[in-house]
Amino acid sequence: MGTSNIADKVVVITGASSGLGEGTAKLLARHGAKVVLGARRKDRIDAVVNEISAAGGKAVGFAVSTSRSASKWRR
Repeated sequence: MGTSNIADKVVVITGASSGLGEGTAKLLARHGAKVVLGARRKDRIDAVVNEISAAGGKAVGFAVSTSRSASKWRR
């Protein structure tokens, strides 16, 4: 993966509490991206944010679900 142009970019990643999302977040943060992480499991998101921050990266995390369609969010 070419990451030379990722430094100081903001990248939003859903499903970032494990698997490919977590790995991608860590990789991009190592290469200087500021990562915004979202997933359903708040405890796991917090753990990933803490790992990235401890390694010198910049990350914030939010508990979110992308499984609902837009029509279900209407009031």
